[in-house]
Order: sequence, then C-alpha cells, then structure tokens
Amino acid sequence: MPKFILAKLARAFLTIMMVMTFAFIVLRLSGDPAQVLLGPDAPLDAVIAFRERWGLNDPIWKQYLAYLTQIMRLDFGVSMRSQTPAINLVLERVPATLALTIPALILKLGIGIPAGVYAALHRGSLADRGVIMLSIFGFTIPSFVLGLVLVLIFAVSLTWLPSGGQDTYWHAVLPIITLSIGGIGILARFSRSAMIEVLGQPYIRTAMSKGLPWRDVVWKHALPNAAVPIVTLVGFMVGALIAGAVVVESIFAWPGVGRLIVISVANRDLAVVQALLLVIAASMVIANLLVDVAYGLLDPRLRSKRAAH
Repeated sequence: MPKFILAKLARAFLTIMMVMTFAFIVLRLSGDPAQVLLGPDAPLDAVIAFRERWGLNDPIWKQYLAYLTQIMRLDFGVSMRSQTPAINLVLERVPATLALTIPALILKLGIGIPAGVYAALHRGSLADRGVIMLSIFGFTIPSFVLGLVLVLIFAVSLTWLPSGGQDTYWHAVLPIITLSIGGIGILARFSRSAMIEVLGQPYIRTAMSKGLPWRDVVWKHALPNAAVPIVTLVGFMVGALIAGAVVVESIFAWPGVGRLIVISVANRDLAVVQALLLVIAASMVIANLLVDVAYGLLDPRLRSKRAAH
C-alpha cells in the first residue's frame, strides 16, 4: 500500500511539473508582455526597462530555473498588471468559482445518476427514451451556445433572471444551469449503460434466483458495481468544471477563476496564468487521488490487489 501511494504521488508530482513547464514555455513564446501591457506606442526605453525588471531579457532556461527556485520557496510571483502577489489574485477568485462549480456538480450527480439508473431499470419504456433524448441534447450542445440561449430566453425575453454579474443569488442561476446541463446528460447516459451492463451479469441472475427482493438486488449488488466506472467519469468531471467555468464565467461576467484566466492570458500576465494553471492542475490531481480512494471503498477486490502488491 505505501508503494502504491508513493507511485500515485510521484505521478501527481510529474503531472504538475509537466503542466508548469509547458505553461512556462508556451506563455513566453506566445507574445511579449511588455508590448501588451505598455501598449504598441510605448517608448523603447520603457519597454527595455520593463523587460529588464521582470527578467524577460534573460535566456529562457535561466528564466525557468529562476521560476523553479521561486516555486520551491512557495513564491508564485507578482502580477505584472496589478503589482500584487499572483497567488492572492487567484485565491480571491476561488470562492466565486466554487459558488458555481459545487452546485453544478451537485446537480450533475443528483439528477444525472438517478435518471440513468431509472432509465436502465425501465429499459425500453417512455421514460427510458426520454432520458436518452435529453442526455443526447445535454452533452451535444456547446456550453457557450446554451448559455447564450438561456440569456436570450430568461434574461432578455422573459426578464426573470439577470444576464450577468454577481450581485445576488439569482445571478448564479443561469451559470449553474449552463455548467450542469452537459454533465447531467453525460452522467445519465453513462449511468444507464453501466447499470444495464451490470444487470446482465451472472451474479445478478444468481442473486435473483436465490429469491432476494428486487430492491436488494439493485441496491446491494447492481449499484455498487455500476458505480465503479461512474466514479471515474465523475473524477474527470471535477477537473473539467474549471475548464467549463472559463466559458461560462466569460458569458455571464462572473468574477471567478475562469474569467481571470481569460483576462490574464489576454494581458500576458505570466505569473498569474502560471499560478492559475498550478491550482487547476493540483485540483485535477487531487480529484484523481480521491477517485483511487473511492475505487478501494467501492470494490474490495482492488484493496486486496493493492495489499498483495
């Protein structure tokens, strides 16, 4: 078990390092922050002074070593745009993003999985066909299209909900719905398929032949086994929520991490973008570690294999 944990931690560390390195190189090859922040009409002396101040005149390998040294000291750099610590700007936006992503995740789990399980238990019924149609609609429509349609209907035409901002709880309704619809469709379709596959296994027929009540067969035998692949999908969804927030927060002018990414990339604010990508990579790594733990809780066979190794 300790070797398994160490292997997971080593892979997580390697993943974060790869993200850091890729982001560092791409950001410095994609444009000059001095030209973006100072403007195209800035005097040459000001551009040279700016690049010298932020170490942009050094070779890229030297900049990278300096960046790694900063990270080892838990120094994530200073924003070129606002002159404040980059990590502070990121952490200030995290609560706003969590206010969207956590309710969206709850809606995905609370609607998608039960709908998929219900459709599998009533295969071929009208409800089953309805779930399939809604799930196809959910995961095929792009989030930016869905967001604009919701704004057009509920904010412009009906004027029931605000179209953007963060002033009241009502401002979060449309972004949360936009973030959750696609995931609900994917989870419903995937849960249905996983449940149908499990219900066709021999041990389900054996449990039914023993005279066990149908409810016990579903809850004690089918659902735990169907949950193993579903947990994998949920783990990917947790990481993808931040990516979805980039689009949704831009549409609804929501001041979260996603909108900060767009602003920082547009302004070539290197330290802020690097800090944001580190936070996102860390959240995805933690989500994957939690998925591995959930595997062991759901499937005792995995625990025995790890113990044997």
